[in-house]
Amino acid sequence: MTEQQAHRFERGTDGPKVIVAGVDGSDSSLRAAAYAAGLARRQGALLAIVYVQPVLAGGAALGAPVADTTEEIAQDLAAQIRESMERIKGIFDIRWEFHTFRGDPYNGLVKAADDLTADAVVVGASEQAGHRFVGSVAVRLVKAGRWPVTVVP
Repeated sequence: MTEQQAHRFERGTDGPKVIVAGVDGSDSSLRAAAYAAGLARRQGALLAIVYVQPVLAGGAALGAPVADTTEEIAQDLAAQIRESMERIKGIFDIRWEFHTFRGDPYNGLVKAADDLTADAVVVGASEQAGHRFVGSVAVRLVKAGRWPVTVVP
């Protein structure tokens, strides 16, 4: 084996090293983050919690402070996650990071998973009825076939 082959990254060959959990503040996304935290703890993996701040062109065109609102949501989610992690400190040892990206949820999670060299992605099931027909972010991630995707109800 050459030195280049020895250092080549392979997903999923020795258990996950990085697990991405997508959060948006919904109950299902917070359950997904909790599930991903359990996986990360058991596997000794890094838990990368990702919030994708939506870019709402229509709201921006009407003068609505969209960026400020999504930034507040990101800060609130980060505070909730920090508080949750503080409560389990000393009981469970979980390495975690919080990341935020701007864009649509699907492309933001794909970018996050790629940038963080994720071995797995965990998301909550969509809580919007229309997604049964159009397709949710979770379904699109599964169809991408780039990582194992766990969808938490």
